[in-house]
Amino acid sequence: MLVVLLMPSNFEGSIGIFDSGVGGLTVAKAIMKRMPNESIIYLGDTARVPYGTKSPDTVIRYAQTCSKILMERGVKLLVIACNTASAHAIPILQEEYSIPVLGVVNPGAQAAVDVTQTKSIGVIATEGTISSEIYPQAIRSLDPSAQVHTKACPMFVPLAEEGWLEGEVPRQIAQAYLEEYAIHNIDTLVLGCTHYPLLTNTIQEVVGKDVRLVDSAKETARVVHETLNAMDALADSNELGIHEFLVSDDPDKFNRIGEAFLGQRVEPVEWVDV
Repeated sequence: MLVVLLMPSNFEGSIGIFDSGVGGLTVAKAIMKRMPNESIIYLGDTARVPYGTKSPDTVIRYAQTCSKILMERGVKLLVIACNTASAHAIPILQEEYSIPVLGVVNPGAQAAVDVTQTKSIGVIATEGTISSEIYPQAIRSLDPSAQVHTKACPMFVPLAEEGWLEGEVPRQIAQAYLEEYAIHNIDTLVLGCTHYPLLTNTIQEVVGKDVRLVDSAKETARVVHETLNAMDALADSNELGIHEFLVSDDPDKFNRIGEAFLGQRVEPVEWVDV
């Protein structure tokens, strides 16, 4: 069933973003940097994190619940900042709602195809995203001749959340995950999880400076900007963007960990019942 929301003629409203936890704040940060006048409502489903280990049906159900909460607050565009939810729920949510529903997979795939020279592309993500094969499908739909090499790197998530971003421990873990990419001679590596950009320095050190890292968060922000511009729905340049944060579990923990992802204080944080 298509849910049609009647928006004011000047397209007033916020950008809605949801993720299974704090990782999607890297997407929110990129959107804030590119569009400082836009208001944002971010929902972290921290009570049910991680999505990467859940079945597709469960992920879809969670995504529908989170989307409904944001839609009830009058958002003008919805961003699914979770790679796993993007892999499973985007088509269903696009059918349910009349506003644009964007994920993080297609922007990252497009950027990878645009920058690769050898057409040998690596993708690192959670187990759920890798098993869905959504990135190889997206990349090959853009360039059937591309060679896509995927690797699940589940330990990167707790490293990012604990703030272990550089040093011997994260470097050894990165080497264990990424050493096989030397065999494939990749020249482009997609960071297919919103936590992974925090580990950019360590990942770059391990794969080498000749490998181009693709940050899906930045690419998603670009697509959001282009979409709103095409709708003539960008916030006025004199507007002050308001940022709201919702969580389904402990707000204090989200605030503490989220600050590292957003690069600023995450407040106020409101608890919502999912």
